[in-house]
Amino acid sequence: MTKKPTGISHGLTNYGDFDFSIYLRRSFAKSMGYSEEALEKPVIGIAYTPSGFNNCHRHFPELLDAVKRGVLAAGALPIDFPTISLGEVFLSPTSLKFRNLMAMDTEEMIRAQPMDAVVLMGGCDKTVPAQIMGAVSANRPAIQLIGGPMMTGRHRGERLGACTDCRRFWASYRAGSVSDEEINIVEGQLAVTAGSCAVMGTASTMACIAEALGMTLPGTAAIPAVHADRLRAAEATGVAAVRLAASGLTPDKIVTREAVENAIRVLMAIGGSTNAVIHLAAIAGRAGLDVSLKRLNELSDTTPVLVNLKPVGNGYMEDFHSAGGMGALMREIKDLLHLDAMTVTGETLGERLAGEGATWVDRNYVSARGTPLEPVGGLVALYGNLAPGGAILKRSAADQRLFEHEGRAIVFTSLEDLSKRVDDPDLDITADDIMVLQNAGPNAPECMPEAGFLPIPKKLAKAGVKDMIRISDARMSGTAYGTVVLHITPDSASGGPLGLVRNGDRIRLSIKNRTIDLMVDEATLAKRRAEPRQTFEKPTRGYAKLFADEITGADLGCDFRFLRKEP
Repeated sequence: MTKKPTGISHGLTNYGDFDFSIYLRRSFAKSMGYSEEALEKPVIGIAYTPSGFNNCHRHFPELLDAVKRGVLAAGALPIDFPTISLGEVFLSPTSLKFRNLMAMDTEEMIRAQPMDAVVLMGGCDKTVPAQIMGAVSANRPAIQLIGGPMMTGRHRGERLGACTDCRRFWASYRAGSVSDEEINIVEGQLAVTAGSCAVMGTASTMACIAEALGMTLPGTAAIPAVHADRLRAAEATGVAAVRLAASGLTPDKIVTREAVENAIRVLMAIGGSTNAVIHLAAIAGRAGLDVSLKRLNELSDTTPVLVNLKPVGNGYMEDFHSAGGMGALMREIKDLLHLDAMTVTGETLGERLAGEGATWVDRNYVSARGTPLEPVGGLVALYGNLAPGGAILKRSAADQRLFEHEGRAIVFTSLEDLSKRVDDPDLDITADDIMVLQNAGPNAPECMPEAGFLPIPKKLAKAGVKDMIRISDARMSGTAYGTVVLHITPDSASGGPLGLVRNGDRIRLSIKNRTIDLMVDEATLAKRRAEPRQTFEKPTRGYAKLFADEITGADLGCDFRFLRKEP
């Protein structure tokens, strides 16, 4: 009765009798209506992540049908299975807290269930990095299918897209230039279709990075969620997964040091999200690699920003797709990329780009190399006595007049303190001051939310102030903008120097020197270190305890220590 294992007989449940194990499994599979012929085929698992709490994945039932169509047409058996789904704005305290949980769920279900390859269906901010992290650790043939961005809405003749425009209108509302009636109208026009944010926020950035890593089919990162091409991409992904299963090409052959550097180059060229640095560090860590912030600076300083999308430029993801998408971008920076990096199609990146040939590119959205949007990359890493482990600033979305600045620190000791005092008319603050938020990093109770985009105090906003320097150990939405220093490492709650800043201290920011420094002498800082510091009650059970016990800093991607692969 014993046969060579086929798809359904991989990783049999152990009852001490191989033949009984496959007999029992096939019996239960037949209870779901599978035929003998179907159960002899290779199995393509589909990690399926729809949720009523995830608007980005609302269209996944239709996408799933298309993936299955492709798998069946290629001669394999598609079997979908659920994992955690992370809807960015529906999670408390923040979605980052649950990214590692989704990665663990994805890894274990790939490893535990019988499949020859897996299609990872994701789109919302943390779902794509979580799925790639899990797939790299499981190291079974895997291909990512991106859900795709929303299409734009309309308001009084203006295109609107979540969520850069939502922040712009909200800032105007806080400043008193937008009425209650208009902000309610705008609310209904910001997100009008299924899909992730319509701008180059974190979701779109991670889609582009997944393609740059070689984990998706070429040309599929930017297709809008509701476009017919997205369904065709899903079908083609199903076909590709069957070929991938036959080839045995695993993520460890794809997510290499060279692929990670390609992803960083792309991140710089698209003016992408600061969150991508954390996610790339976590993905790389699963492959036994490190993302050096010093190397990030080297790549940033030699990579121009070429993609003209909000929040850095003017366009939306639908424009990037019609302009030529990732193929157009990567051909422009071809000489900067590692072209021998392998992709899920079995081609190298160089073979992929050569095979595409010369195609039309809309230069309104993908600039030629000689006429970049910005001459250097979108992100820069900073170091100094305030951030010995590094910090990140999105210079392509910041005010260059603030790049060399020294100012007085206005300190908020927590998110609660910020919300209570930021709009107090008596708050002693000017546009030249530097807003500092403490205790919002990965070791704080809030688990590093996207709170780094501190609101401009109302009295300054009403006076016309649109940007000022803001510093924190928190993150910022990829859709946000401004001169915002993020991910200060080590964070306040773990004893980092950010927690030593006091109201009135002087802080100096220098983009030219890549520094962020607290202008306080060492003797004073030593005294402050000896003072009692704010402490937080540690969780005593469940996932919250695991997170608190095992979380790493932003420099290591905020992954769990025990999930990282030793180099």
